[in-house]
Amino acid sequence: MASVMNCDIHLTDKLHVYFDEVKRLGIEIIPPCINRSEALFSVNNGMIAYALGGLKNVGSEAMRLFTDARINGGQFLDLIDVARRVDLKRVGKRPLEMLVRAGAFDQLDNNRKKVFDSLDALVGYSSATHDEMNSSQGGLFGDAGEDLPAPRLPMPEDWLPIERLSEEHKAIGFYLSGHPLDDYMGALKRKNILTLQELEQKAQGGKIVAKIAGSISGKQVRKSAKGNRFAFAQLTDPTGAYEVTIFSDVLEKFGDNFDVGKNVTLTVEANVDADQLKLLVRSAQPVDVSVQDAAAMGLKIFVSNEDAVKSISTRLNEILKDTPQRALGPVHLVLSHPELPGEVEIALKSSYPLNPQIKGAIKHIDGVLEVMEF
Repeated sequence: MASVMNCDIHLTDKLHVYFDEVKRLGIEIIPPCINRSEALFSVNNGMIAYALGGLKNVGSEAMRLFTDARINGGQFLDLIDVARRVDLKRVGKRPLEMLVRAGAFDQLDNNRKKVFDSLDALVGYSSATHDEMNSSQGGLFGDAGEDLPAPRLPMPEDWLPIERLSEEHKAIGFYLSGHPLDDYMGALKRKNILTLQELEQKAQGGKIVAKIAGSISGKQVRKSAKGNRFAFAQLTDPTGAYEVTIFSDVLEKFGDNFDVGKNVTLTVEANVDADQLKLLVRSAQPVDVSVQDAAAMGLKIFVSNEDAVKSISTRLNEILKDTPQRALGPVHLVLSHPELPGEVEIALKSSYPLNPQIKGAIKHIDGVLEVMEF
């Protein structure tokens, strides 16, 4: 399968199909990683390592600068080590941005926003280091450039989970490490909104009308012989990909919901014809509207260090200030640390609007072990 993927390494649509097939076969994929991936798709202990050269606007030859450096000097230790050993100016700013978006530097620093904002400083430092190495002094002393002071990198808060996935989609062309609806699944279930797998099972018994959620990945608008506009839209949810048909009256009324990248809830007529699921849209609305009154009653956040508590406090205060005050609920922190006699649970004084995005934002903070609804 890795060889087949290499044949179509620059065709995103085909790579998406192959990715879905690899998942169906139960083969694990190693996400793009500066220390584990090659320039092309490869096999590593029975797993397929996603190719660095398989990202959008990234050439395989430029990616060999990383793999050659790894062969000669071992795995990269941190971002400064990358800048010292690889001439990042030769790689180019655009390919570096795609690597960051895809998570290729996560093993070195999991804060993708920080790495993204650090690229100019890292490229400048790398260029100066390699100029020094290539100077006449560098020809005499092999360690030339190592004494240049490393740049001070910014320390912003990371992208929110939905932003990370959006940026990842820009680089890969589809969702690899997760799905924008992952944090919505509990709320969707409480509203009796089906997954694709559940809808397929129910439709086996005959035509049904049901609700399903999805993230819009594509749309094609057509005109009928009578001049009426209709459309086909492609969507994904955490259980798979599907296509819907949108007739002119529905497109006219709900068309704004079908822009690529939007998360929507659809009311559909579903039936199975010749083993193929057919979906006709009756109505659509943003998924946030669908679940706004289905938030968790409360959140229990399991924390392993003091820095995580500070980050949680910052996020919750931002949420309390910027989010409409609906569906407020309690938040409990469950602290665990070797110096504590056991888990210590603390109920915060304020209540917070506990929607799915908030759960995702908290879950992503370093030092947060788990976020449970109660």
